[in-house]
Amino acid sequence: SVYKGQSLIGDAIGHSTFPGISACLVGSEMCIRDSLLAGAIAAGAASYALIQLAHRDKRLGLDANLAIFLSGFFGLGMALKSFIQGNPDYAGASQAGLGTYIFGQAAYMLEADVLLIAVVSALVLTLLLLFYKELKLFVFDAEYAEVVGLPCRLLNILLLVMTIAVIGIGIKAVGAILISSFLIIPCVAANQWSNKFAHVLLLSSFIGAVSALVGTYISTLEQGMSTGPSIILVACLIAFFSLLCGPKGILNTMMKRRHSHG
Repeated sequence: SVYKGQSLIGDAIGHSTFPGISACLVGSEMCIRDSLLAGAIAAGAASYALIQLAHRDKRLGLDANLAIFLSGFFGLGMALKSFIQGNPDYAGASQAGLGTYIFGQAAYMLEADVLLIAVVSALVLTLLLLFYKELKLFVFDAEYAEVVGLPCRLLNILLLVMTIAVIGIGIKAVGAILISSFLIIPCVAANQWSNKFAHVLLLSSFIGAVSALVGTYISTLEQGMSTGPSIILVACLIAFFSLLCGPKGILNTMMKRRHSHG
């Protein structure tokens, strides 16, 4: 989404999971975590489908459509959240599930959650390796990809499935509100160190993993500290350092300009 100029797509899908989680809690007082995850994924997929449908109307740009559906779905989630918190019948469900999925909390992750993350990550990585060349061409030049006969519609669906899968497994740790930042920030940081797409993929994965490990550790040091904000803060520090000190960063660019003028 960063290379296609659609960074808000991940933000819209991440925020759109909020009403899916809330609706699941409203629909069932004994809602289990698997159904919370299913509700989040379903809401994210519905949001993406509506965004693409609205984008066919050229009178509004993609950014405007993304902003409308992002705020609309998030507003619906907030309304459902207020209903849950104001209704004593759902007090237990709200404390057990909703807060964890909004802000992220690794302390509530079970062995099954870790296994799910591993399995889904392996599947996404396998799809990426199998269709690497096709996806790379589609991301950087969709028009040329269509001219040479690549199935662009299927590739777009594949990217959507991979994005929603990553968002779905990351919500429990990072939270629905900040999951989009976790998708974008490592890529932005990695871009400051290399121009090669493969290197950026590997480096962004490494930055994401380091941010997750360090952020999760920091959140365990203080009781009640949410995991999601801790992870994002670590990722932001790495991104700021990359923007300043990377080969394509601000300091290196200033030094090159001085040498060229000197």
